[in-house]
Amino acid sequence: MDPPSPQQGSGPDRRAARQTAVLKAAVFATGFCGIVAEYAMATLASYMMGEAVLQWTLVLSLMLFTMGVGSRVSRWVEGHLADTFVAAELVLSLLVAASAPVAYLLSAWIEPIGLVIYPMAGGVGFLIGLEIPLATRLNERFEELRLNVASMFEKDYYGALAGGLVFAFVALPHLGLTLTPVALGMVNFAVAAALAWVFWPLLVHRRAVAAGLLGVAVALVALAVAAEPVVQFGEQRKYRDRVVHHEQSRFQRIVLTRWKDHHWLYLDGNQQFSSFDEERYHEPLVHPALAVAPSRRRVLILGGGDGLAAREVLRYDDVESVVLVDLDPAMTDLGRTHPVLTELNEGAFEDPRLTVENRDANGYLESTETAFDVILVDLPDPKTVSLARLYSRPFYTLAARRLVPGGVLVTQATSPFFSREAFLTILVTVRAADFVAVPYHAHVPTLGEWGWVLGVKSTARGPSVEDDVPASQRADALRGRLEALEVEVPTRFLDREAMVGMLAFGKGDLDGLDTMEVSELSNLSVYYRYREGAWDFY
Repeated sequence: MDPPSPQQGSGPDRRAARQTAVLKAAVFATGFCGIVAEYAMATLASYMMGEAVLQWTLVLSLMLFTMGVGSRVSRWVEGHLADTFVAAELVLSLLVAASAPVAYLLSAWIEPIGLVIYPMAGGVGFLIGLEIPLATRLNERFEELRLNVASMFEKDYYGALAGGLVFAFVALPHLGLTLTPVALGMVNFAVAAALAWVFWPLLVHRRAVAAGLLGVAVALVALAVAAEPVVQFGEQRKYRDRVVHHEQSRFQRIVLTRWKDHHWLYLDGNQQFSSFDEERYHEPLVHPALAVAPSRRRVLILGGGDGLAAREVLRYDDVESVVLVDLDPAMTDLGRTHPVLTELNEGAFEDPRLTVENRDANGYLESTETAFDVILVDLPDPKTVSLARLYSRPFYTLAARRLVPGGVLVTQATSPFFSREAFLTILVTVRAADFVAVPYHAHVPTLGEWGWVLGVKSTARGPSVEDDVPASQRADALRGRLEALEVEVPTRFLDREAMVGMLAFGKGDLDGLDTMEVSELSNLSVYYRYREGAWDFY
């Protein structure tokens, strides 16, 4: 049994006041560190295994479940409450600090890495669930039941709010997934040390606690020193080529690799381009749209933070302004400053005609009053719900409102080979947004077969596209204009003959187009069609 309350006689005891204050601070810190640790592991799981919504759901649900298990187990702790609380904090500090380095290290050999991340997330939840009842029982000697329970849960919930804010705005963008867990482990260690200090008279196994404090302190220092090299080793094992740059931004993991004289850019583990053949993606994205547009004075690029699409647009002297909207400032900063990217994008970010807006693409379209001649949608694939909404009919309808009459929109449309139904869904969705649209595709060796959808705002009137002409005839007229493509600037891949081939599809490639469901915000069919693609084969 623990000794009785140190409160004596006529007045409050200073030690008792310190103990209850430290207990409440410990519960606040537990809520703070626990939620940040779970967010970090959910982010890590999303990065390593994809499907962000699924990973966040699994990790946080598992945490809440194991908190319940920990709370249940706490009732079996009948004595040595202070010793158990300090020990739990020390184990929690080690588990949290080691989570990211261990996950990165073991990802080199264990697949899926969820076999590592999920147990660690569960362990953190279990220890948090164990600690809160222990803290409440320790504090019962200082406060009556209603005040005790209320104050313990209050501090825990306040800590969780503070942790969420710190994770979103400080920890992830500035410390990244490598150092955030280590910093959290140090906070838990400080809590354990403070608890050991104020409850020293109540501790039964003082030598064991002192040894634990010393051992964990040494381990945390070692983790702080070794975390970055361990993560680099684990990350390097994920990529075939040498990693030359990696960083965790607030929104995504950015990695650059090199093989011989060529570089690859990956976002959250997914290839965005290779300098080996990037012109086979960026030239079809840009030049057909600028060739058929009645004007190209004002161009909007949604995505494309690497600057390669902007490079192609800025080749035209009659382009007066380009707005590049990319959510992640880390990506556009890299495109502006990293020597590999500045060489590839030919210093596009230094061109005075280019303006960068680090905002959500949909939010920018809703707020801008500018009428653009061309909109280029160079966004990642619709592999998450948040990205899939940028491939929906309301999004394309909003884009149409920001185009001048006869304005042109082109969007990358995933692979017509690996994800044919997602490709066709994007095509029917663009058409449903009141565009005259045609698909085309090209083989990009490092990506496989890739596709685009180009649409002309159907309110246009001109010699080739008339409102009173049936949609199929208008599409044929647009296809004819693309087959006669004349590119007015130097290119490495695209010319008229290449464009004719890109407009041709093989037998059955476009079958089932009439049965494809338009992607709406209420169903996001493009997301489900994309997930059903043959990406494992790729």
